[in-house]
Amino acid sequence: MTTETATETGRRPGLGESAPRPDGTLKVTGEFAYSSDLWLEGMLWGATLRSPHPSAWIRAIDAGPALAMPGVFAVLTHEDVPGEKFYGLERRDQPVLAVDQVRYQGEPVAIVAADHPETARRAAAAIVVRYEEREAVTDPRRAAFDPSCPAVHPEGNVVRHQPIRVGNTFEAEVVVTGEYEVGMQDQAFLGPESGLAVPAEDGGVDLFVATQWLHVDQDQVAPCLGLPKEKVRLALAGVGGAFGAREDLSMQVHASMLALRTGRPVKMVYGREESFFGHVHRHPARMRYEHGATAGGRLVYVKAEILLDGGAYCSSTPAVVGNAASLGVGPYEVGNVRIDAYGVYTNNPPCGAMRGFGAVQACYAYESQMDRLAAACGLSPVEIRVRNAVSQGSRLATGQEIDSPAPLADMLAELAAMPLPPPASTDLRALPGGVAQTTHGEGVRRGVGYGVGIKNICFSEGFDDYSTARVRVELAGDEPHVLVHTAAAEVGQGLVTVQAQIARTELGIGRVTVAPADTAVGSAGSSSASRQSYVTGGAVKTACEAVRGRLDALRAAHPDLSLVEVLERFGPVEETREYRHRPTFPMDPVTGRGDSHTQLALCVHRAVVDVDVELGLVKVVELAAVQDVGKILNPLALEGQIHGGSAQGLGLALMEEIQVRDGRVLNPSFTDYLIPTILDMPPMRLSVLENPDPHAPYGLRGAGEPPTLSSTPAVAAAVRAATGLDLPRVPIRPEDIALATAPA
Repeated sequence: MTTETATETGRRPGLGESAPRPDGTLKVTGEFAYSSDLWLEGMLWGATLRSPHPSAWIRAIDAGPALAMPGVFAVLTHEDVPGEKFYGLERRDQPVLAVDQVRYQGEPVAIVAADHPETARRAAAAIVVRYEEREAVTDPRRAAFDPSCPAVHPEGNVVRHQPIRVGNTFEAEVVVTGEYEVGMQDQAFLGPESGLAVPAEDGGVDLFVATQWLHVDQDQVAPCLGLPKEKVRLALAGVGGAFGAREDLSMQVHASMLALRTGRPVKMVYGREESFFGHVHRHPARMRYEHGATAGGRLVYVKAEILLDGGAYCSSTPAVVGNAASLGVGPYEVGNVRIDAYGVYTNNPPCGAMRGFGAVQACYAYESQMDRLAAACGLSPVEIRVRNAVSQGSRLATGQEIDSPAPLADMLAELAAMPLPPPASTDLRALPGGVAQTTHGEGVRRGVGYGVGIKNICFSEGFDDYSTARVRVELAGDEPHVLVHTAAAEVGQGLVTVQAQIARTELGIGRVTVAPADTAVGSAGSSSASRQSYVTGGAVKTACEAVRGRLDALRAAHPDLSLVEVLERFGPVEETREYRHRPTFPMDPVTGRGDSHTQLALCVHRAVVDVDVELGLVKVVELAAVQDVGKILNPLALEGQIHGGSAQGLGLALMEEIQVRDGRVLNPSFTDYLIPTILDMPPMRLSVLENPDPHAPYGLRGAGEPPTLSSTPAVAAAVRAATGLDLPRVPIRPEDIALATAPA
């Protein structure tokens, strides 16, 4: 149980206040129990044998050498899967263990249980697999458009093609074109995949795991184990970040299979290198854009081709394509649109959900285009955006009306009016390269850039998006106490705190406990799409209202009784409620028309950078952001979300990329996959607006993802401004700058 603590004054804060996180101190002191800390007496350790090849036939598997090792209790292959052999978020196309072929480097082939983690790893390495390598499909353009390209899956290589067709005017006074590329970003959470599976007396299994979506895990795991869902019980273990990568299965089925086979608890913990192979990544993208405008800078048309590499299996690629297509022109009014968005299979690593989910890739391209258009029209980057900005009543390219506040022009004006940081210092610590003394200021140029992003909130395109909450009011000693129970995954975003704040505000009771998330209560959906405050917050609010209604009725019938006396006489009051947002609809497969989103959120960024053009080193001096969140539920937590999203956007702009060559990952470690540290993050100026969305609980607007969109193009634009280079690809590498600016 997680109980919210009182403030120093003894009062427990409600909505709109910076309530302290119950896990905050534990995480800072190292006392927090993560999924990798789970332990049971007599447990075994699981390990996975993974394919070294991106594409190959499996001709034979010999488990004998592994089974002969002392301490090994089980070695399982696809033949040992007790139920369905395939699973998947949107399509069940991914094998529990490779059947007759492997489609990416790192695909699981066999699993081992042993009495020591090193024994399990040695046993996995001892399994002999005879592969027959074959041609790997690694070029997404070839996969999508070349009829002679081998099919990664029998149904073909195109997972989804989503067109958008609006208007028929594709000529303009000013035309700018560009080709853009976004590299494969990793979610890079600090706690690798881990969990503990415990066989149960009823023949089922209890699984304690770090995940983002307990019920979808249950929906996928149970059929593979050949068990009814009620015999596969999941509880959320301590999560060390997620950002989309925990939405798919990793060790869940494998640990459960080993536990059921051996009759003993089985723990699996990935190392960092295995984690890079064990989860999906952000879809790399190749994009071609053409913008047409009047001489005064008003958009006439946008054409775009967006190609997303989904890798070997489907995961959430169809939804990512839908987001990229529907938001592919950005938050701008334009009457003529022709977009073709594709998600394709390749033999590259599987890609799926990551913060921003398709909108990030498109945002980098359309914002780069807006800067080109500004230059071609002789306008500032801010003015070109203001002239084309959406507002309430505008329509997306899909025809959907923006029916809540969208003050983009005002947000841009506020951002542009913020003071700029002082000129570059001569302090080495403030220069690109820092104390390495790569420069004393020579060759350092400053640049300023802007970025705007629009992100859908909650699930879209007709998905039945809901959450369930159970709220109970009872006596604990001599004071009322509230117990809130949902299956919503706390993955670092502060959801536990917000649930308690909602209960405290709605019921007026200070003492609130949020129960651990598990499948003993109805689904809360995924902790993704910036949706949990909206949907689970809505469910907790609705359940609290139902409880309050019953308590009010009891007190009205017994006006001489206090709340404590009512609870003493009539016992606990409990209600369970589901909350759904308003319906959404699939996009038309030919025109792309449809009200596909329930809510849209805006964020704008300004980046200031110093660039050493001789060495290609970039220091981000400052980030400034303006974001409309509808209603602030917890100011400090919100600030953390904006900072965190901006950090991941900065990482994509300058350093983060899984480098893949011929289907093989070259840098599966934090030595070579670089993420921003606290030394890379600059000071941030924030302005948070509250323009309530009338359709949402409390008027709130999901806030976690939008800053990830706009920060990347802002940083890239600032680097372009400093260097004068085109730089059509992120992350921008030092050689992209240094080699381009080096003397001939």
